[in-house]
Amino acid sequence: MLPLIIVNPTSAGGATRDAWAGIASELATHFGAFNCEFTREHRDGVRLAKIGASEGRRLIIACGGDGTISEVANGILESGEDVELGVLPSGTGGDFQRSLKIPGRRHDAIRALRTGRSRPIDVGRVTYVNHDGAAESRFFLGVASFGMSGEVIDRVKKNNSKWLGGKANFALAMLQTTLTKENTTAFVQLDDLQERRLTVANLCVANGRYFGGGMKIAPEAKLDDGQFDVVTIGDLGALKILTNAHQLYLGTHLGMKQVHHAFAARVIARPVSKDKQIAVEVDGELPGALPATFEVLPKTLRMRMP
Repeated sequence: MLPLIIVNPTSAGGATRDAWAGIASELATHFGAFNCEFTREHRDGVRLAKIGASEGRRLIIACGGDGTISEVANGILESGEDVELGVLPSGTGGDFQRSLKIPGRRHDAIRALRTGRSRPIDVGRVTYVNHDGAAESRFFLGVASFGMSGEVIDRVKKNNSKWLGGKANFALAMLQTTLTKENTTAFVQLDDLQERRLTVANLCVANGRYFGGGMKIAPEAKLDDGQFDVVTIGDLGALKILTNAHQLYLGTHLGMKQVHHAFAARVIARPVSKDKQIAVEVDGELPGALPATFEVLPKTLRMRMP
């Protein structure tokens, strides 16, 4: 069957919808024939990917941002079918695209889809409390986190605009959050080690290297090593965070005294106070809150990569 491309027209602040005619033309020229479906609401990517997989598609391509890519991956994984995932980035953050080393230019990204190779990668699975108060699980490809990131993502989604650009949107949201949000305290356990009480600006459970619109949060992370890179940004004040924000983009923050890096295949986190809600960020989305368990599933998904 022809490849299926699942497009989120509202990604990149609606710029994907405006550019779709040109994207489709270039795909047809450089990639060949394909089928196409457009998402219309939240989790449509999951539904469409599951249908495509059940129809016997061998390649499904996500066209959109990190949230769209994550939804399509979840649909493929929930289907249980052997389907390869391709990525045509057209979103705000573009973080998973960077971890895969997919070119930023559309022409080059389309060429990479045509000539790329299939490679199995690890996937994260997180179980959390959803907005209705029930336990829920989903898969993630790049980074899951809690702390500042929840409020940053919320601000990005509310303030997202085509003219400002992805990295600038995230930078502005980070500045606003840094100046207003208190640090987060939670109990955290890595694998079978003793649970610890931590106060953090942010804690990231990273499968990929990037999050937050280009921050190289886990510069040593590998997509196929069977473990997470757990990066903890400690109890820093606003001034310390802002004056060192550039290190997050360069990936040099691991050398800071207040930043800790560890490896784990499973991470469990819960709030110190049951009355305190701590949002969980997953691949740029906010599906729920702690308590949460993060587990790595080694080499579970086939990706089309350059």
